[in-house]
Amino acid sequence: MGVVGAGPSGLILARCLGGTSASFKIFERNADVGGIWDIDAPGSPMYETAHLISSRDLSGFSRFPMPDHYPDYPSHRQFLAYIRAFADEYGLRSHISFNTGVESAVAVPDGSWELRLGTGEVRRCRYLVCASGVTWAPHIASWPGQFNGEVRHSVTYRSPTELAGKRVLVVGAGNSGVDIACDASLSADQTFLSMRRGHHFLPKFIMGKPSDAAGSQGPRVPRWLGEWMFRWYVRMVVGDLGRYGLPEPDHKPLEASPVMNSQILHHLGHGECVAKPDVERFEGDDVVFADGSREQIDLVIAATGYESSIPYLDDGMLAADGSSGGLYLGVFPRDRPNLAALGFLQFTSFAQSLVDNVAELIVADATAAPGSPTALAFQDLKANHHPDLTGGRRYRETGGHTSFFDIRTYLKTLDKVRKKVGLPKANV
Repeated sequence: MGVVGAGPSGLILARCLGGTSASFKIFERNADVGGIWDIDAPGSPMYETAHLISSRDLSGFSRFPMPDHYPDYPSHRQFLAYIRAFADEYGLRSHISFNTGVESAVAVPDGSWELRLGTGEVRRCRYLVCASGVTWAPHIASWPGQFNGEVRHSVTYRSPTELAGKRVLVVGAGNSGVDIACDASLSADQTFLSMRRGHHFLPKFIMGKPSDAAGSQGPRVPRWLGEWMFRWYVRMVVGDLGRYGLPEPDHKPLEASPVMNSQILHHLGHGECVAKPDVERFEGDDVVFADGSREQIDLVIAATGYESSIPYLDDGMLAADGSSGGLYLGVFPRDRPNLAALGFLQFTSFAQSLVDNVAELIVADATAAPGSPTALAFQDLKANHHPDLTGGRRYRETGGHTSFFDIRTYLKTLDKVRKKVGLPKANV
């Protein structure tokens, strides 16, 4: 069995595999474990001020909690140290080939995979798991006109010192873009944040507790009531976004990834950051916006996300459509046995322990004897089971090989699937 990537998902899978008799090898192109959380790894999107946007107790591996002295939202360096401690605790490094990238993975006629490695070696494996993540190929945006300043993708950003003395425009209001805008608000001469559409800005703490923990520990109520209460609370705490110059969201709070950052509202309210609409064009030293306004800008940081790219696989092999085709459960291609993706699921709330339960499902599929009840159950489920994992929500289209799912709906479905293939109920 071959696994690509020794980030958190690949290591979780390795721990699961370590409890079986399966032979496996993890191929990691970098010199150590950690994936994107290693700021020194080539292509990492990490920056010095980055912290988790999910809280400590919900971001840890099952049966291996983060240290109690960690803050509610650990820094990227603390999380990397924790990942490496996990690898050491379970002796996972012995299964990893470091400095060994996978350049191509080709399905061969007998159903196995031929892996061509960056070392020049060719390896065969019966089952392949892609755990290499999706934030390695930046989406490069472009705008008409000629610009005298500098344009960079956020993947190149590392430190607030890079922004000192400049007029900085951050394009894109995802979590990293807003983090960078906050850094710039304290370091740059002036900061602007360009948003094409509205987002929900959520505080990281509710009544003194991390927001995700407060939500998960609350009483179980009908979803419509829970969402009404949530919207009411956010509106009460955040208020009218239009007062900050921000566009109103065109979706409900849990229909897209929220921005877990209330600091940006502080900077907008104090004029250290100015909200702007979409960029229309460049004109020399100026950036012209969709409302006709213009600003002299020295540096544009494009926080425009990442391409859905798994460069070692043929395009479309892991295309996702969680409800009607593509990846079954966001994990298994319906038309390609002996292949799975781990760590590509997207939820608007999060529990790291969910990855363990999905990893166990992959291991069950990979180790099932041909013709066994487990193998036949997987074959039938991949071919015929088409659950609606959105829970009735109308998520923004995310494209590529990732899908947004409703976590409660996903867990209920996961339990049913695990029962059919002989696994116990999910432990989340």
